[in-house]
Amino acid sequence: MGQQQLLLIILGVIIVGIAIAVGLSLFSSQSVQANKDAIINDLNNLAAYAYQYKIRPTTMGGGGGTYNNFQLPKKMTENENAIYSIQGSPGQSMITFIASSKMYTGATVIASIDANGRLTGFSFSGDFALQD
Repeated sequence: MGQQQLLLIILGVIIVGIAIAVGLSLFSSQSVQANKDAIINDLNNLAAYAYQYKIRPTTMGGGGGTYNNFQLPKKMTENENAIYSIQGSPGQSMITFIASSKMYTGATVIASIDANGRLTGFSFSGDFALQD
């Protein structure tokens, strides 16, 4: 083969290698975002469950207007996305959940639930903090 043909082959291999690297990077980024979105969805479900507890009368096993004594049900503490827990003690009008990703070590989402059962005050760390 001539020099020009070898140069074209080398150039082609370099371009294909760069394309593969960019593709892997995009796929990895999308995977992190998908896990983050799934955890936020789970936190929305936990917020609804906690709010149901808050508005349920104490005579029916609820909080009677507060989040005091709220505990996560055992089947809602962990799934394929993350491990969920309550940060500190639940307050009268606020409760904070921590979700630690199972897929990405050190990636966590902290969310507070207000008196109306809405998620507020999101905080992201690890790989989740790097996402837009």
